Amino acid sequence: MFKGLGQMGDMAKMMKAAQEMQQKMANLQEEMHSMTVTGESGAGLVKAVATCKGELKSLDIDPSIFNTDDKEVVEDLILAAIKDAQGKASDKAQEEMGKLTEGMGLPKDMKLPF
Repeated sequence: MFKGLGQMGDMAKMMKAAQEMQQKMANLQEEMHSMTVTGESGAGLVKAVATCKGELKSLDIDPSIFNTDDKEVVEDLILAAIKDAQGKASDKAQEEMGKLTEGMGLPKDMKLPF
């Protein structure tokens, strides 16, 4: 009954593989929200902790590089600047991705998994 459906069987396998890959991508995207990395500068005098999705979680500045009374103010200012830059970077990435998808004949606002 299904002998003539050889290519249809291959298509079903491909669709199943695509669904599995999509699920794995979704799982990885979710895991990346909790994975963290630490960046350092100044031989460890400044440390930034961010998720693998790029969200800055904390910033630590060794007080030896400035007046200790200003430590929290400087950290807050640096953190705010970094978050502002991340927001602008995200907006720019979406804008560029929109140009790319539109050039491929896809809807400009299509969200791809990367």
